[in-house]
Amino acid sequence: MGLFNRSTKPATATTTTAVPAPAATVFDAGTAAVDDIAGDYTLDITHTRIGFSARHAMVTTVRGQFGEFEGGAHLDTTDPSASSAKVNIRAASISTGQADRDAHLRSADFFDVETFPELTFVTTAVTRTDATTWTVTGDLTIKGVTNPVTIDFESTGSARDPFGNLRVGFEGAATINRKDWGLTWNAALETGGVLVSEKIKLEFDVSAIAVPAAS
Repeated sequence: MGLFNRSTKPATATTTTAVPAPAATVFDAGTAAVDDIAGDYTLDITHTRIGFSARHAMVTTVRGQFGEFEGGAHLDTTDPSASSAKVNIRAASISTGQADRDAHLRSADFFDVETFPELTFVTTAVTRTDATTWTVTGDLTIKGVTNPVTIDFESTGSARDPFGNLRVGFEGAATINRKDWGLTWNAALETGGVLVSEKIKLEFDVSAIAVPAAS
């Protein structure tokens, strides 16, 4: 009997059992080693992720990150507007886990890393809504094009590690349109839409180490 042949038997009811949704991942509670996190910090590149995600073929999400960068920040909890940060990112360190795709992203179609080896972000304004929420606005430069970007950060705690370093953590995200920075390459799909979404989500998981005060 063919798979789509009609059956002469009456349909019988079937009982389905609902499958419970997977439980959300819950991390251990954050810590607070200090009440005031004011001070100067440098990024811990081995425990910081500067990543992004984009839609591919309008049906799935591709995620990637940059593996080489450096930066620091000054946090002023009394006057948040006096806070600042700067990050330099090596464009060629982009990685999505697929060699051909990474090579395409490094090419002139996208980041053109031979001509523009660095991406930079420099703050222009910082505000603090409450004890844990910071809003950071800055100039993001990609391929020689600079546009403002606002990123909302949530403080995830502070800790003293086994080596005596004072650490602070932040998580943040923002959505940008890559075309605003000249990243315009795309391919049309036969079914409508495009191969790569114009909107890109930037993702930040930051661990920063306090710079010891000069004696």
